Amino acid sequence: MPSNYRPIGDYIQKLKVRNSEDRYSELLGINIDKFFMPSVANVVGTNLSRYLIVEPGQFACNRMHVGRDYRIPVALSEKEKPFIVSPAYDVFEIKDPSILLPEYLMMWFRRAEFDRNAWFYTDADVRGGLAWDAFCSIELPVPSIEKQREIAREYNVVKNRIKLNEEINQKLEETAQALYKHWFVDFEFPNTEGKPYKSFGGKLIYNEELDREIPEGWIASSIDEICDIEDGDRGKNYPKKEEFSDDGYCLFLNAGNVTKSGFDFSNNSFVNKEKDELLRKGKLKRKDVVMTTRGTVGNIGYYNDKLDFENVRINSGMVILRNPKISFFLYTKMKSAEMKDLIMNHLSGSAQPQLPITDIKRMEFPLPRKGSNLIEKFNSKVTPLQNSIDDKNLQIRYLNQLQSLFLSKMARVEENKLA
Repeated sequence: MPSNYRPIGDYIQKLKVRNSEDRYSELLGINIDKFFMPSVANVVGTNLSRYLIVEPGQFACNRMHVGRDYRIPVALSEKEKPFIVSPAYDVFEIKDPSILLPEYLMMWFRRAEFDRNAWFYTDADVRGGLAWDAFCSIELPVPSIEKQREIAREYNVVKNRIKLNEEINQKLEETAQALYKHWFVDFEFPNTEGKPYKSFGGKLIYNEELDREIPEGWIASSIDEICDIEDGDRGKNYPKKEEFSDDGYCLFLNAGNVTKSGFDFSNNSFVNKEKDELLRKGKLKRKDVVMTTRGTVGNIGYYNDKLDFENVRINSGMVILRNPKISFFLYTKMKSAEMKDLIMNHLSGSAQPQLPITDIKRMEFPLPRKGSNLIEKFNSKVTPLQNSIDDKNLQIRYLNQLQSLFLSKMARVEENKLA
C-alpha cells in the first residue's frame, strides 16, 4: 500500500451504549446502499433496552452477510436526534474528527473497491461474516483535513443536486397521484360542463361485481382489458448465473432494478446477443410498464424513451404491462394506493409472496366504458408531469455516474489537487 494508507482501526473506536433507560424507540436498519432505513423487524414485545444507541455523526454497520451480499452495510448518521439499532450491529465513531472527517470516511465506505476488499476478508462461514479486527485492518488514504473538506464539499454538491431532483420528482409524482385519485377514485372527473362529476350531481349506480357505487356508464374492469400482459421467458434458455456479466448487449432486469420509486440501474446484469435471441418473450418496448410479481410484489418501473438501454428483458419474477396509447395512465394507476390494496389482497405464497398473471386478471376496479375519452384525457394531463420526471431521472443517473467516478478516484487523490 502507498505510504499514506493507514488501517481504519487507527482512526475509529467501537461503542456499545445501550438503550438501557428506553429513552429511544426509533429503530433503524441499514440497507445495502448504505443508508439508514426504518427496520422491518417485528419488535412487538421486544425489550429495546438491549439495543444500541447511535448518536448524530456516529456510524453503524452490519458485518454478518458481507460474503453473501458482496457489500458491507455501513452508514453514517446525519440525523439530528439519536436512534437505536440492533444489538447485532457495530456502532463506532471517529476518535479525532480533526484528523479524519466522518463524511470523508463515509465516502470511502461507498466505494465499490471498499466492498470488494471487505469481501476478500470475509470468513469461510456460509453467510460470509467479516470479523471486527479484519474490518479495522482495511486501509484507506488519509490526506490533510483541508483536502478531505475539499473532497467532501465537491461530492456534496453532486449529492445535494441528486436529492433536490428526487424531491422535485416526489412532488410531481404526488401531483399525478392526486389527480388520478380525484378522477378515478373520488369520481370528481370533469363532466360535460367541465365541473367535478360527483360534486355537481353526477349519478352513481350500484355495481354488483365491485359491491360499490360507481358513476353511471362505468363498468367493472380489469388490467387485461386495458393492456396486454406478458411474463418473462421461463424455458430452458433462461440465463444461468455464469451467463450474466457486468456489461453486455441486453440488460436483464434483476429484483434490485425495479424499486418502490421506479427503476434503479446502480447494479446491473447483462446477457450477450446470442442468449437474448434465444429467449422467446419478456423483452421490453418503449412505453412499457414493468411490475414485480415475486418477493417484493408491486414495484413499478416505466421504460421511457430517455433510458439509455436499447435492449432490456424482464426476469421470471416480473410482468410487462403494454398499451403505449395510455402508458402514463397505466403507470400512474399501477402506482396508486388503490392498486396497491388490490395487489395485497391477491397475493399468494407463504414463504415468498407472488402474484401470478391469473390473479392479476382477477383484480377488478371501476373504469369508464370503451368509447369514453376520459382515460386518454387523463393521459394527456399527466404527460407533461411524467416528461419532467423522466428528465430529472436522466439527470439523476448522470449525477450518480459522476458520484461513482468521483469515489473511484479517491484512491489517487494527491495533496495539492483532486485526481
